[in-house]
Amino acid sequence: MGGRSGGLVCSTSSYTGIRTRRLCTSNNTTFPFPQQPQSLSFAKPLKLMSQPLTTNSVLVEEAAADGDSSAAAPPLFDYHRIDQKLLQNIVYDALVWSTLNCLLVGDKSVQRSGRVPGVGLVHLPLSLLPGPFPESHWKQGCELAPIFNELVDRVSLDGKFLQESLSRTKNADEFTSRLLDIHSKMLQINKKEDIRMGIVRSDYMIDEKTKSLLQIEMNTISTSFALIGCLMTGLHKSLLSQYGKFLGLNSNRVPANNAVDQSAEALAKAWSEYNNPRAAILVVVQVEERNMYEQHYISALLREKHHIRSIRKTLTEIDQEGKILPDGTLSVDGQAISVVYFRAGYTPKDYPSESEWRARLLMEQSSAIKCPTISYHLVGTKKIQQELAKPGVLERYLLINILIYSKFISLFMLLKQLINSQILCLEEKCKMGNCE
Repeated sequence: MGGRSGGLVCSTSSYTGIRTRRLCTSNNTTFPFPQQPQSLSFAKPLKLMSQPLTTNSVLVEEAAADGDSSAAAPPLFDYHRIDQKLLQNIVYDALVWSTLNCLLVGDKSVQRSGRVPGVGLVHLPLSLLPGPFPESHWKQGCELAPIFNELVDRVSLDGKFLQESLSRTKNADEFTSRLLDIHSKMLQINKKEDIRMGIVRSDYMIDEKTKSLLQIEMNTISTSFALIGCLMTGLHKSLLSQYGKFLGLNSNRVPANNAVDQSAEALAKAWSEYNNPRAAILVVVQVEERNMYEQHYISALLREKHHIRSIRKTLTEIDQEGKILPDGTLSVDGQAISVVYFRAGYTPKDYPSESEWRARLLMEQSSAIKCPTISYHLVGTKKIQQELAKPGVLERYLLINILIYSKFISLFMLLKQLINSQILCLEEKCKMGNCE
């Protein structure tokens, strides 16, 4: 979700769209609680997708009235001086709204809450009020989203680059090594993915010194909180409609958010492109999932709005029940699969045995549309983002201007020391006979 500043959290913002046939992409852009707002100019180098804008739980601040792009507008509201009685009323109404509108997860203190629906429910950790965010930065992040989507897709097609860039990481990290092994097998059999789908989330923060928008990372697998982001928008709009006049905050400055609907639409579009009306969408899930309700909501949208069936299976179940038919179709428990939607498989904990790795390989070998493919998954690693920040690398995949390039350089500087130290640490452990 969002970043923290002064005890307040600004929740997820989302940007979603679809590119048909070759690429179905849904992008969530996360903005943290900001520093001082600042206006920036931005020239978009590529217009890749025509996509609706959805932003959640930020109060978009307008530029300075005098037109000075470097001027910072004053904060909208001092959140730390709110009247305590008013605060208690807002908290009470926020909890009521959260319960009525299912802004809920399983309580981790209740053992069965991650396995059995309706057991041990608790409201999500939430930001009581939206945080102000400069409009210029907000627009910049939205305009960058389709460019990053295109970048992910183009880099994913360069198998040699992925293998070479992650070669050192492969020697030091078992999880990355296994992912690369699967990727290598797909290269060896010349596996083509003519229809590729991604739900990609970019996380941003504002640098306190330069006041510029910096991308922290791109997430390419199991990106979550689309529903939660929409619900947070609804919560904040509701609270500001009641209390905005006492706070000096305008609910109309909280942009609309329909990211969860668009996520379902992207999956439905991929299902349609597969062109098998009897096939279902496979949602790959963890054994225990406290955030299962967001996943079930997307499945409900697919069923009720798009008339598409989805099934939920763990990696272990897929290994036990899955097979590839002679025509390449993935079949799980007798059900043909058109789209594999990963909500698991992004962490080593999801692969406790060889069974789970067999399931991942099986899905990659099939003709089902993967969200994401193994290549998209690898593009989302920190090391690949580090490589893209090196001089001359980004230009291989995009026609760029100085703004987007400086964004990657900033990302590189932020991650370089951490990544290199982690790699060196892992290498030292391996030398000592402990590569885990």
